[in-house]
Amino acid sequence: MKKPSLIVAAVLAATTSAVLAATSPATATFQVLITVAKACSVTAGSGSNINFNTVDSSATNLSASSNISVTCSKSTPYNIGLLPSNNSSTGAGAMGNTGTDTIPYQLRSVSATGAIWGSTATSTSVGNGVAGTGTGSAQSIPVWATVASVNVTPGSYSDTVTVQVNY
Repeated sequence: MKKPSLIVAAVLAATTSAVLAATSPATATFQVLITVAKACSVTAGSGSNINFNTVDSSATNLSASSNISVTCSKSTPYNIGLLPSNNSSTGAGAMGNTGTDTIPYQLRSVSATGAIWGSTATSTSVGNGVAGTGTGSAQSIPVWATVASVNVTPGSYSDTVTVQVNY
């Protein structure tokens, strides 16, 4: 009865040797992985100030512009909203000083007669904002402001606008 077990052992040894010697070298694979998240940044600050400079108190129909810089990941769609300090979602702000007078202004895109630029932009809708698509590099976006009249007490007037890039 030992003969069958010797035969089984011999067949098993031969099969194992055949499997081990089947390919040389032995190979396997693995992956190198990364997930790149979309991202945007915006640069404004004093270099983006819109300055009407010094004007006479009888001046009317003024316009001035500057640029903000938006950098978004390549192919990332974005929508930009602008919000004056009075929280006007239509981009209708008011420059003030230490007195009671204010100078109303309107934010606009493209030109002094371009579309009104407000703050209703979201990540999925341009609203009354400005849309763009990221290139991975900084993109210069013009911002215009218009003033109908400066018939106010002489002095320096200013306001702060918040830029929001939704992506």
